[in-house]
Order: sequence, then C-alpha cells, then structure tokens
Amino acid sequence: MNESPSLIAGRILADCCKKLIPGQNDESLLKTLQSLLPAYPVRLSWIGEEWYRIGGVVDRDGQRIAHDLIEWSERTYIECGRDLQTLVDHARERNLIATRQSGRSLYFVVQTGSRAEDFTLIEIDKTREVYDRLLVNENEAPEDLDEIIDPLNPTTVESVSVGATRYAYRRKTDMPLFIEAIDQHHAVEHPVRRFLDDWNRSSAGQKHRFCEDWLIRPSQHTGRFGEQIVNAEIINIRQNRLPYLEDLAGKKGNTLNGLLTRFDRQAGYPFAWFFYMVKGKLVSPYCAQAVFQDISGDFAYLPQRDEAVLRDWVADPYQV
Repeated sequence: MNESPSLIAGRILADCCKKLIPGQNDESLLKTLQSLLPAYPVRLSWIGEEWYRIGGVVDRDGQRIAHDLIEWSERTYIECGRDLQTLVDHARERNLIATRQSGRSLYFVVQTGSRAEDFTLIEIDKTREVYDRLLVNENEAPEDLDEIIDPLNPTTVESVSVGATRYAYRRKTDMPLFIEAIDQHHAVEHPVRRFLDDWNRSSAGQKHRFCEDWLIRPSQHTGRFGEQIVNAEIINIRQNRLPYLEDLAGKKGNTLNGLLTRFDRQAGYPFAWFFYMVKGKLVSPYCAQAVFQDISGDFAYLPQRDEAVLRDWVADPYQV
C-alpha cells in the first residue's frame, strides 16, 4: 500500500487502533502507521498532557453495565419513571460504581514535503479506564441527576483497572488543506499562517524541518449561532529546554550577534531566536528591536531573507 496520507481512511486507522494492545511504549503503533504509509516518514511528534473524562458504569464484580455514564443515567432515570429515589435505590442495591477515563493524546506527524505545513497530523488517544467512585454517595443522597453524573462529594473507591489500556483513533488532519480553511474563515491573516510563511522564507525553513521543533494543533467546532469556528495553535515540542536569551540592553554589533548565534546553535538551526520570540517567553520582543536598530545602522549580520522577515515583524508585530 503506497498511498498518500490524505487517502488513508479514518476507518482503517480506527481498525488498527482496535487491534493493537499498548505496551510500555508506542513503538508497535508507530510501526503499524509507518507500514500503512511506507513512502512517507512517520514519527511520534508529541504526547499531550494527561486528561480525565467521565467513564461508564460497572458493578462490584467488575461486570460492565454501561460504557457511557451520562447516557445510562439519563436513560435509566426515564426507565425509573423519572423517580430519582428509585434510581438511587437501584444503584445502591447493585453496588454500582462509576468509572473514570484517563488518557493522553498522541500526535503522529506524516511528513509530505519541505514546507512547514507539509504534513498530515494523526491524533490517537491512549486511554485507560479505572474505578472512580460509588455511583451514589453512601451518606449523602443526590438531589438531582447531575449529582449522580458528577457529584461534588463523591465516595471514592480504589482505582482498579477496567480492562486493558487501549488506543482510540481521534482524527486525521491534512495540514495544507486545514491552513487553507483557516484562511477562508479569518478576514485577516491568522498568526499561525504568518508564522508558517515566515518560517518558509527564512533561514530556519531552509535548514531545519519545522515539525522537529514545532507542531500545529488544529481546533474546529460549531459556535453558538451555528457558525464553523476554525482555529489553530503553535506548540513547541522540543524536549531539551533552551535557556532564556539574556537581556540585550545596551548590546549591539558583534556582541549582540554572538548572543543570537549562540542561541541558534543551542536550538539547532539559524534564526531560531526570532521564532522563540514570536512563540514563548525565552526571547523578549526587545531583542527584535535591538537587532533592527543594528541592521538599520552599520551592521549587516543577518542574511537578507531573515532581515526581510524581521523588518516585516517590526512594521507589524505579532505573537502566536
């Protein structure tokens, strides 16, 4: 199978996730994705922070009652004649336990070209379900259905695993198409679009692959009036932390250039200081002003392409 990442159907990825049992690391999943796309390099780019969600319902013996606590509670409440006490008695008689889903989102990058946006992003959740609490507090009866679904004072139980850790396919994003969608949904140039364009025309884009240090996380949802809201954020995924670029007050010429060069060397590519200034707090915006004053005077240590990017930023600053 020698397909473009955009042609791999989500159902194929979902089936792969269902068949794989996670191990100590995610190498087997990575190898499976790479086998589906042998013509393109695939790598696990970033692992998100741990998240928690409401889970399902089991009994004391671990037998599954429902996968979705919210759906089960609402349906069973109706089956109980909309009598909350009947539902409470039912939960207590069967010693029902609410579970909790915890997990992390894995972000796989499929590189399809040389531009910053030339990749497909595959998001897969690695989830684990555990006992969380008694469905109904032993000492304090719930006053409404919301207190069964998400109580303020739960009776917690030991966090026993319910089944094995598993993978769940989330979504696939063809990034060039997504960036086009951002352009269509925003009247002015989106900061992420500008960041990518600046990267592509700078020395950084000529020497370094964007996705080795940065990631675009897309978001798309429906607004309160039914409108489609399309957005994105830039995430720094570098594992080795860089030091802050020291205060540049009063520095210029070779001294200033030396500090910038040292930062770039630590980052691993030229003009890195500019992008860490636009995204993050490692480099102060005053740095750009100091360099701009230098190149507007007697110094010319920036390549022409980087000087053009800097001049545009000074004329119209932005952050992402």
